[in-house]
This record gives sequence, C-alpha cells and structure tokens, in this order.
Amino acid sequence: MGLSNLGIFHTIIGIIAIVAALISFVKYAKINLANTSGKIYFYGTIITSLTALGLSKQGGFNAGHLFSLLILILVIIAFFLYYKMGQHNKARYFENFLLSLSFFLSMVPTVNETLTRIPIGNPLAKNSGDPLIGKTLLIFFILFLAGSVYQFIRQKRSNKNSSGEVPRGI
Repeated sequence: MGLSNLGIFHTIIGIIAIVAALISFVKYAKINLANTSGKIYFYGTIITSLTALGLSKQGGFNAGHLFSLLILILVIIAFFLYYKMGQHNKARYFENFLLSLSFFLSMVPTVNETLTRIPIGNPLAKNSGDPLIGKTLLIFFILFLAGSVYQFIRQKRSNKNSSGEVPRGI
C-alpha cells in the first residue's frame, strides 16, 4: 500500500477516531464531547488532521491539506462551544453540526484513500474521479444531512426540556 511510518500512524489514529465517532453517534445520536467516545474522536481528529499535513501523494500542499485544516478548525470551534458556552442551549446546535460536519469531511479523504487502495493489488476504485467514490460520498452526504436534521430535532427537544417546556412529538 506504500504507506510511510507517518501514514501508518495517521491511519491508525484516524480509524480509532472514526470508530469513536460511530460509537458516540449510536449511543448519543451525536458526537458527545462529554463522554469518552466524543473525547477520543476530538483528540484523534486533532492528531489525524495535524499528521495529514505531513502527508502528500502529489507532493506539496493540496486539497487534502485544506480538508485537514478545515476539519481542525471545525473541531476546535466545537470544542470551544462545548467548554466555553456552558449551558447556552443554542450553542449546542452549532456544536453538534460542526462535529458532524467534521466527521463527514473526514470521510471524503477516507473513502478516497480506502477505495483506491483496497483490496491491495486490485482496488475498488481506479482514482479519485471513479464513480464509486462519488456514489459512496453521496450516501455519506445524505446520511450527514439526515443526521443533522435528527440532531437538530433532538437538541430542540432537549432545550425545551431544560427550559421547563413540555416537549411535543416529532
């Protein structure tokens, strides 16, 4: 697969972050920074984003590096909203959205790298323009949109519960 030591480290930490996010999504319907899985996602994503800056198949700064910087900014803003905004309920909407967006954006290079490398010797996709990559990312995008709407609805319900209002059904 031609991975450097940094590439191997980056991949392992990235997989751990993705698994932690999936666990958090299943348990809490969001990446929950208050729990271990959310913290693992946060720190794993920071490490993965920073190590990605040292990786390049094409040589030099590229779109993958921009994704890494954007993801890094998104998780840092979400972290700020979580820790600095306290019980400010409206901040939770943005925190949830930014963390979910960071996860979706993480899937773009993940899908591309995985499908163009696996199985070894006969990858599923020939290059980043392969239709399989586009279709896979479309599925992730639809899941991101549906998940974001679901998180918004759950957060709205949670905000009403914390303000003493009686929640209505979805």
